[in-house]
Amino acid sequence: MIRRLLVANRGEIARRVFATCRRLGIETVAVHSDADAGLPFVAEADRAVRLPGNAPADTYLRADLVIEAAHRSGADAIHPGYGFLSENAAFARAVIDAGLTWVGPPPEAIKAMGDKVRAKAIAEQAGVPVMPTWLPGDLVGGRAAGPRDEDRRIETPLLVKASAGGGGRGMRVVRTLDRLEAEIEAARAEAESAFGDGTVFVEPYVEAGRHVEVQVMADASGARALGTRDCSVQRRHQKVVEEAPAPGLPAATEEAMCAAAESLAEGIGYRGAGTVEFLYDPTADRFFFLEMNTRLQVEHPVTELVRGLDLVEHQIAVAEGRGLGLVTGLRPSSTSDGVRGHAIEVRLYAEDASYVPQSGRLVTFDLPADGELALLASSGIRVDSGFVSGDEVSTFYDAMLAKVVAWAPTREQAIRMLVAALRRARIHGVTTNRDQLVEILTDPVFVAGEMTTTWLESRPIPAESPGDSPSIDRTALVAGALMLAADDAARRAVQQGVPAAWRNVVSQPQRTTFDGHDPVEWWGTRGGFTVDGVTVIEVSPTHARLEVGGVVTETRGHISSERPGSPREVWVDGPVGSARLREVPRFTDPADAVASGSLLAPMPGTVVAVKVEAGAEVAAGDVVLVLEAMKMQHTVTAPHDGTVAEINVEPGSQVASGEVLAVVEGHTT
Repeated sequence: MIRRLLVANRGEIARRVFATCRRLGIETVAVHSDADAGLPFVAEADRAVRLPGNAPADTYLRADLVIEAAHRSGADAIHPGYGFLSENAAFARAVIDAGLTWVGPPPEAIKAMGDKVRAKAIAEQAGVPVMPTWLPGDLVGGRAAGPRDEDRRIETPLLVKASAGGGGRGMRVVRTLDRLEAEIEAARAEAESAFGDGTVFVEPYVEAGRHVEVQVMADASGARALGTRDCSVQRRHQKVVEEAPAPGLPAATEEAMCAAAESLAEGIGYRGAGTVEFLYDPTADRFFFLEMNTRLQVEHPVTELVRGLDLVEHQIAVAEGRGLGLVTGLRPSSTSDGVRGHAIEVRLYAEDASYVPQSGRLVTFDLPADGELALLASSGIRVDSGFVSGDEVSTFYDAMLAKVVAWAPTREQAIRMLVAALRRARIHGVTTNRDQLVEILTDPVFVAGEMTTTWLESRPIPAESPGDSPSIDRTALVAGALMLAADDAARRAVQQGVPAAWRNVVSQPQRTTFDGHDPVEWWGTRGGFTVDGVTVIEVSPTHARLEVGGVVTETRGHISSERPGSPREVWVDGPVGSARLREVPRFTDPADAVASGSLLAPMPGTVVAVKVEAGAEVAAGDVVLVLEAMKMQHTVTAPHDGTVAEINVEPGSQVASGEVLAVVEGHTT
């Protein structure tokens, strides 16, 4: 029996495992980097061990430090969570060799599925349909020269994938063969950074497929499929929305997928929780094996809710040798047997509308929920979060803040509940994808269950960022402007009895302008604020009650600024949603201006490569340097033809968002 368990991970998955351990009476140990020292998962553990440093390669990817932490803390078991070392066979073997209980599949099974090229061969031997796969060395001059090819020409598009990892890292779509070599190198670098293994392979890219996966649990008696999940809504090959069961899947196809997943798991002697992923072609009703994730998936809550099972508890049961008696018979004849309603999960990311990761302090992080990190007694909202109000979101790790999950009797009800929960959420301080998630869930394509893996990125990106909701109405703008005025009044040290913006002789209204919006005009009178078309009932720096057309609404807000006197931001939460409004200053400080052609850091991060030198000639679109933030690499390119006048950074430099990295001077004519 496990007495004390260490989770070799961070954030919400560490909290998720700890929650089950507390219920089972198992003591818990957290390991944490310096950047994570103040996060909730560290405080919730019974014991915590520091891993010095911040970068994953120095902390969560150091198997030796994690095992040492287990010994120092008296842990007798290790749960890997997902990501980091969770699919590292050498780490699993080292844990076992250290005399600790490994809460995961056998190292041999991890190794068999960890090399995705080898995994496809094993799946093919098991009779599972697979797509052709090539190693970079097999592709010469646009032709495939591998052992199973007869020097045939390959067709685009292609997909470059990391052999040792997942989560969208180390993946690149290649649409023209002249980009193949460059994308292979980019994928190698990203895979090496994220997983410590730069091995990649190439396969055909299916444009209009669906990502459907099967959750399996296995013990010595065999493997059991717990149904399907659809994870087709993706950006940059990372999942954004997941649901169970997969909608619109023919029963025979679902049965075939589940049977294939069980056969594959049993064939490699699998134990514990795993997921077999398939690419489903709905037009031809056929599927292909993608990979097997030998760990607990990020999206496991949707399966837990529709099955009424705690998958972490069953992982522990298998690790302790007690088996899966509690889940026997869940799939006697049909994968729909035992399914309770429908569950949909969204991943709340700290990122803007262009998927650029964001960082900073989460001033307010209030997500409405009926439960956290565990099963629900009845339909409702579950939240699995790694952060609380006041936490700092760093640039070193994945941008996901939380998973918000709706469970209801039907898919339509689950969508409605999830949309309402997201709209009620109060998130201040960091830009998130919350508004994009609402757009996705209410899009007719998603409502009809017709999404594909390319659907999300093929949709037009709104001109506004998710923090600047395109649906914001005038009432929210008025509320934001009046809260700023009330804040000004509250800060006055003298004449506090004089109404805000009072004028003896009124010549014109006061104007408050927010970036991207028309000015809001208002007056300060003896009786309070006055706005055309709006009755102002009550205003403070944190809320405004307004009446428009006989309807009273209340808007809550939070005001912040980088420093005294700098332009302020007001985060407003109203009945139709939330918005981040940036005050436009009346006058611009010349010191804030930057030279034409300046390349600004799109996010905080680390410079991993500088591709040009000062004085070099570049063309528009040429890569000048590469940044890494939240385990993803981002290229910074020349905005126009010209000469590199300045390079202000070097590899390894830590940069802040908006920092001038380089300057490209355009050619004069």
